[in-house]
Amino acid sequence: MAIRIALAGNPNSGKTTLFNALTGARQYVGNWPGVTVERKEGKLKLNSNSQQEDIILQDLPGVYSLSPYTLEEVIARNYLVDDKPDAIINIVDGTNLERNLYLSTQLAELGIPMLIAVNMMDVVRKQGDHIDLSQLSRQMGVAVMPLSALTGEGAQAAAQTAVQLAREGRSPSLPHVFHGPVEHALAHIEDALEHRHHGPLHHHHEGNLTHDGEAVPASLRRWYAIKLFERDEKVLAQLRLAADVRQDIEQAITACEAEMDDDAQSIITNQRYAYIQSLMTVALRRKRAAGELSTSDRIDRVVTNRLLGFPIFIAVMFLVYYIAVTSIGAVVTDFTNDTFFGTWIIPWLERQLPAWGVSDWLTGLMTEGIVGGVGAVLGFVPQMFVLFFMLAILEDIGYMARVAFIMDRIFRRFGLSGKSFIPMLIGSGCSVPGIMASRTIENQRDRRMTIITTSFIPCGAKLPIIALIAGTVLGGAWWVGPLCYFIGIAAVVVSGIILKKTRWFAGDPAPFVMELPAYHLSSLQGVLRSTWERGFSFIKRAGTVILLSSIVIWFLKSYGWVDGQFAAVEDMDHSVLAAMGNVVAPLFSPLGFGTWQNTVATVLGLVAKEEVVNVFGVLYGVGEGALDLVDEGAFDKLAPIAMNFTSLAAISFLTFNLLCAPCFAAIGAIKREMNNWRWTAFAVGYQTVFAYVISFIIYQLGMMATTAFQPMHLLPLALLAGLLYLVFSPNPHERTLKPQAAQA
Repeated sequence: MAIRIALAGNPNSGKTTLFNALTGARQYVGNWPGVTVERKEGKLKLNSNSQQEDIILQDLPGVYSLSPYTLEEVIARNYLVDDKPDAIINIVDGTNLERNLYLSTQLAELGIPMLIAVNMMDVVRKQGDHIDLSQLSRQMGVAVMPLSALTGEGAQAAAQTAVQLAREGRSPSLPHVFHGPVEHALAHIEDALEHRHHGPLHHHHEGNLTHDGEAVPASLRRWYAIKLFERDEKVLAQLRLAADVRQDIEQAITACEAEMDDDAQSIITNQRYAYIQSLMTVALRRKRAAGELSTSDRIDRVVTNRLLGFPIFIAVMFLVYYIAVTSIGAVVTDFTNDTFFGTWIIPWLERQLPAWGVSDWLTGLMTEGIVGGVGAVLGFVPQMFVLFFMLAILEDIGYMARVAFIMDRIFRRFGLSGKSFIPMLIGSGCSVPGIMASRTIENQRDRRMTIITTSFIPCGAKLPIIALIAGTVLGGAWWVGPLCYFIGIAAVVVSGIILKKTRWFAGDPAPFVMELPAYHLSSLQGVLRSTWERGFSFIKRAGTVILLSSIVIWFLKSYGWVDGQFAAVEDMDHSVLAAMGNVVAPLFSPLGFGTWQNTVATVLGLVAKEEVVNVFGVLYGVGEGALDLVDEGAFDKLAPIAMNFTSLAAISFLTFNLLCAPCFAAIGAIKREMNNWRWTAFAVGYQTVFAYVISFIIYQLGMMATTAFQPMHLLPLALLAGLLYLVFSPNPHERTLKPQAAQA
């Protein structure tokens, strides 16, 4: 039977670095059931494992406590309580021991064999500090070992000790955290759970804390008692206690609160920290004098400064963006798109497939549909790998935590997390890596909102559309480019405000809490592994979506009805795609561009946004080099396109294509990160409806300003009034959220 060991710890404590070091390539990356939080599980085989049983390591989400305030805390708590692993390796940051031991006191109460691995001991020694591990072990009642996950020091020894603890199955000795009236109340609650519970505990919802047909296990009785004392709502809902027993427990809690003149949750928190502080006096000796700043603190005085923090961040991200998207990444991407696929693969297939006797339709499918479509996606992979590599370095050294802190001051005002800024910045190059970068956001609601709004920022593939409209219709107006970015940013802000007022995205307005880890050198192995996982995940998931969609689009534009028969068509006007465009085109008439050509160009923009320009070239008789003409600035040769737009219609068309659903590759990335087709459909639907409404308001109000007022102009005025109301009206969920924020 396999031994299951959980890796638990605070965010940025080195937990995942240790997991990678212990499992190597023997790990599985997926998602926790029903949620988008990543789940990592791996196999560990030790040389000393004579019985050769499987040892499963479960990397839990980084959490600060086992209180169910965040999705990560709920996941970690459910796994530890419901699945009850055979042992826990609790990784604590030796440079921030006091903060990390708060979680350790809670883990010890679960009755699961536990090892505390004090990480970053190399940094602790370098700072001249000393941690008395034996004293810490005696006080905590668990085994304590030194560790440096970055260098690998102590990793194997910690794993072997955890396996031995799992085999022995000994529960840790409970540390004497609480005292006085608190212990009296807890003993009273434990007695109630042991003797006076009302029947068996039952599964209530979400699969949490289930012990069907049994009383509370003795090993968990202490943990349940503390949670009942804190009035934990999930535990209260899941324990079937008789009314008189609940009343008896409440009286014990109330009496303790009255005696200590504080609320129950604060009492528990204060006594935990008081106990940890007593530990620090006997187990930690610092070389640095009280109040003296560490190296990380001195760096942070500059990096997180209110005036300098943001400009420094802009400079860092400009360098990352320049290297990944403009220089090194661009060179490799251009080679992949233009040479590898454009010059080598596709022309070779076009020559060889007919020579092998392959039919014309299958040749077209292979070259234009499959290779052309997938190649459009794979062309972005080199840029993404370079980008992910550099971001992994910034995350590993601890800088990205500072960025989230800096940007949170601004983004909180619009209902977004400070961590949302990075995906949006990356999304200005390509929405796909921007969407994938949202996985650094722990809060599920903020992550979903970021995924939905990231593609509003104009990406590189939308620039040809901007250049086409500005150069052909608007006479090369300089203000079109800045206007597009302003529209994208405004869409993010407005959407953030509106979505935060819905029950799906209404979140705790609790203060932004994030551990700022000490700066340290990154692990090359960990950085490369993180880069590969993110890049390969995109290739595997988004690639399958783009492959299917490319085949469908190729079929629709290549076949139609000719003389009453369904066959391949030379003229796209007779294709199934044109027929569908004629059906859909009336929907875009209120936006000012209701021809089937414009509709088809917009729809094909779902494959790749730059396709909009190429499709215009084909449909309006410019030729297939329209994208090259835009790149060359030869806008005079694109006059046939300009003839089909007024200035107002062109701005409306541009706005819709900037804000509507992104390309299929980005939709595939949305599906990968949402891990749910319903949320993916909601994201695409919201983006498209939002784009339609904004374009409708722009075009119709523009027409109202240049023509006589008509009754139909009341509709855009009503939509504008509704939009302003949604933005400026009070948040209906604010009242219910404030108490939760105070509690958190």
